[in-house]
Amino acid sequence: MKFNTKTIHGGQERDPAYGSVMPPIYQTTTYAQTTPGGHKGYEYSRSHNPTRTALENAFASLENGNFGLAFGSGLAAIDAVLKLLKPGDEVISTSDLYGGSYRLFTSIYAKFGIKFHFVSMQNSENMETYINENTKLIWVETPTNPMMNIIDIKACSSIAKKHNLLLAVDNTFATPYLQQPLDLGADIVMHSATKYLGGHSDVVMGGLIVKDKDLADKLYFIQNASGAICGPQDSFLVLRGIKTLHVRMQRHCENGKAVAVYLTSHPKIENVYWPGFENHPNHQVAKAQMTDFGGMISFTTKGNNFKEAIKIVEKLKVFTLAESLGGVESLAGHPASMTHASIPKEEREKTGVLDSLIRLSVGIEDIDDLIADLKQAIG
Repeated sequence: MKFNTKTIHGGQERDPAYGSVMPPIYQTTTYAQTTPGGHKGYEYSRSHNPTRTALENAFASLENGNFGLAFGSGLAAIDAVLKLLKPGDEVISTSDLYGGSYRLFTSIYAKFGIKFHFVSMQNSENMETYINENTKLIWVETPTNPMMNIIDIKACSSIAKKHNLLLAVDNTFATPYLQQPLDLGADIVMHSATKYLGGHSDVVMGGLIVKDKDLADKLYFIQNASGAICGPQDSFLVLRGIKTLHVRMQRHCENGKAVAVYLTSHPKIENVYWPGFENHPNHQVAKAQMTDFGGMISFTTKGNNFKEAIKIVEKLKVFTLAESLGGVESLAGHPASMTHASIPKEEREKTGVLDSLIRLSVGIEDIDDLIADLKQAIG
């Protein structure tokens, strides 16, 4: 089954009760049993719920995995992965990553004796220096948030397998439409399904997808024991969003390219970060592991002018100044004061997150309106 068909049918079955085409919303906490332990596969909705099961099957199908797990948020999904570790273990992470991930790593799990190394992974060999007998996990974002750096997943997989490490990839920016990390050697794929998978800025959710049954069983245990699950209504909304993922991503990519090209020609813009440019440092890697380059773009104003950046985002009219990304509507953000404010300024700037950096999530509106809005805001 090809991807565009999977978004609609992948992992799905018609409801056995009445043949419902869409999985029903099973808004229930518990299920009748004929005898203690005698049930139809469902006993309590923290453990399993038919609507969530349908979503988890869809997750697995999209990423060519065997097992999917849905959580209450992307950070809850990351939290479950980190619970595979124990005090004394070490993690090698992308240096340029989502501020919430950084906060979870450094402010929560570092206190429990887990050590994190934040490494520039554009050259995967940089990781080798940090690997020792305590290293257990490599955490990758690609494209990275917000600098749009590209990391070679196959190269990371080779290193992970050489040292018997788990490789987890945050695939939120690319989505399985553009990139499928399990096929490139990753062990775990994570999504903030709040973003492109849901696609309509109306639900918060996270997902994990794996191929290995033993790993899946450990994660299912953590999911059930920790309880950070999503509800049936949210599961339904993301299932509905997934059905248009392929057509939305086509337009996100088309509009993203047009916006990136426009910004490079603007005299007030210093740098534009988008992996589709041939002069992007890892463009060839992006071209090899992605089918297109997405709708996420970051750019800086000339002279690293903080006030100028704030002025631009405040003047936007079609783009909405807001957290998050991946919805049908175009969003703009100022990472240094919004999504990445939890990262110390010195650490942010080492990775390029300057005070003048603006991040765009290019939506599916008419491209002429988006360009006109940027033109009037930048001046």
